[in-house]
Amino acid sequence: MSIKRTKQRSSGRKDDDEGDDFFKKPKEAEKTWEQWTQDVDDAAFRPYLTTEKFEKGALVAHSKFGKGAVVGVEGNRIEVLFQDGPKKLGHAG
Repeated sequence: MSIKRTKQRSSGRKDDDEGDDFFKKPKEAEKTWEQWTQDVDDAAFRPYLTTEKFEKGALVAHSKFGKGAVVGVEGNRIEVLFQDGPKKLGHAG
């Protein structure tokens, strides 16, 4: 004797996060590397050191990747936007 199981019914919504977008803060348009670095003096770029703490928006000069801007901070990791693309680096966070 076999038992036929019915399929689980969904609530009718295709995406559970669909209704929450109304209450979320609108995302800022992300700047490009050119927008971060154009018309900025070389003295504004801090040398990148893992022992330093960086905040979002800080301008850094990396010995290998060149000039970049910190676009994200998560604990002891930062995301830096360089001309070649974003890189995740450590910091004293």
